[in-house]
Amino acid sequence: MKLLLQDAAARHPAGSLQSPAAVSGLNLALDAGEQVAIIGPSGAGKTSLLHLLACALKPASGSLQLAGQNPWQLPTAALQRLRSQLFLAPQVPPLPPRQRVVTAVLAGRLPHISLWQSLRSLAYPSDIALAQRCLAQFDMQDKLFERVDRLSGGERQRVALARALASQATLWLVDEPLSALDPTRSQQALLTLTQSARERGVALAVTLHHVEMALAHFPRIWGLRRGELVFDLPAAQVSSTQLLQLYEQDTPTGSTLEANSEDAGIFAPVAAPAVMSCR
Repeated sequence: MKLLLQDAAARHPAGSLQSPAAVSGLNLALDAGEQVAIIGPSGAGKTSLLHLLACALKPASGSLQLAGQNPWQLPTAALQRLRSQLFLAPQVPPLPPRQRVVTAVLAGRLPHISLWQSLRSLAYPSDIALAQRCLAQFDMQDKLFERVDRLSGGERQRVALARALASQATLWLVDEPLSALDPTRSQQALLTLTQSARERGVALAVTLHHVEMALAHFPRIWGLRRGELVFDLPAAQVSSTQLLQLYEQDTPTGSTLEANSEDAGIFAPVAAPAVMSCR
């Protein structure tokens, strides 16, 4: 699915009409099958941008187009059909604690099945083999019938990512998928997401605080700061200077990090992932 933002601004969902925009002046485009990592300091508007793209947040100004359509000008039924092509994975997976893992994964297909089928699947999962294949991509197949509340935080996060693989969406929007994962699992998660999206022709946008992972796994980077786009570049063209400016902290004296300081090395891509076996 192709997306286009033109001079778009949006407020935080909890904000009032007088609240400043969480993101503003955004002009961005993503073609079908393209992949991008969204980076920037905390509070930069990364999550708000994902909610805007997922049609969970209406633009306060400017416009959003998905597959050539303005979703907010569509009739309700057409908007629901369009939303069925979008998959949003929040940083904290919305998994009911007493739900079985197989049901949680197959929930990714709910927009494409009838109400009766979805209710029946709560008691009798409709496609156990699909859920098992998706979980196997994250080494979670042995947890198929476990209850969600018996999983670790990292395991719950991997279940949420397996749900994306089970979906039939054409745009995956994934918010901080590595926050509960160790280095080895983080590498596995990003490799699985990017490869699966590439094979299906799915557009993929992922927010990341792990800058080195973003540069290593994504061909394109969007850098956000204070709700505005700082750069939209191929990963190979993102410099240490640009990263230092993106993440620099304002101090009482107004001083900033020097681009040629030894701190520049903190943003260098990791040569090889650490080998760990923790779950």
